[in-house]
Amino acid sequence: MTRFELGPALLFCPADRPERYGKAADRSDAVILDLEDAVGPRDKGAAREALVAHPLDPAGTIVRVNPAGTDDHELDIEAIDSTGYRMVMLAKTQGPRDLDRLGDYEVIALCETARGVVAAAEIAAVDCVTALMWGAEDLVASLGGSSSRFRDGHYRAVALHARSAVLLAAGAHDKAAIDTVHLDIADTEGLAAQARDAAASGFIASACVHPGQVATIRSEYAPSHDELEYARAVLEAAEGERGVFVFRGGMVDEPLLAHARRVLRRA
Repeated sequence: MTRFELGPALLFCPADRPERYGKAADRSDAVILDLEDAVGPRDKGAAREALVAHPLDPAGTIVRVNPAGTDDHELDIEAIDSTGYRMVMLAKTQGPRDLDRLGDYEVIALCETARGVVAAAEIAAVDCVTALMWGAEDLVASLGGSSSRFRDGHYRAVALHARSAVLLAAGAHDKAAIDTVHLDIADTEGLAAQARDAAASGFIASACVHPGQVATIRSEYAPSHDELEYARAVLEAAEGERGVFVFRGGMVDEPLLAHARRVLRRA
């Protein structure tokens, strides 16, 4: 399976709005054409028709499909089969069997229900899965709750647990992890804090719902000048060392070198 390397800003675009496709692709690092939540039940057929009739570059395009076991899921896959798209995001992934129909695709498994989060490690182990993403609002709804965040914008404990569980499951199987959307478009400060934490924690990208959020996500995922300078310097120093060594007063071992290499990839 090809390693997921798109990002850091993945922008959702309703699949029934083809006039937005090009703009969304131009303003983001990858566009997610959404056949699920962004499209009303009556408009899903038109969304599939638009998806086929208005192609984008498959290398930078993800298609979010409806959950496995639904009629819309089968129709979504039939439509995608007639396009050049080969990366799909499976909404409300509950377990490995949900992926049976998607073996020919690169799949981002969206763990956004209690069952999906609990099964995240099993889902990540499936060969066609290239990344995991988590979702807060559908998760809390699946639990009978009403909000994933406190009034100050911070996540409730259950959402933080799900975020960590999905990240750990992805990492355990050498798959990428994608952070969920920040729905308050005006809250740039909150978005920046979430993206900054995501990058530091190991997420490879963040999804977003508005083009205005892209620049903030890119900025927070990009390493600082000091981080870049240190990463380059410590990797250069490591070339002449064997095993653990001291650099600028601190001990350096393989985990720190792995972090430095990741900083360079983010750059």
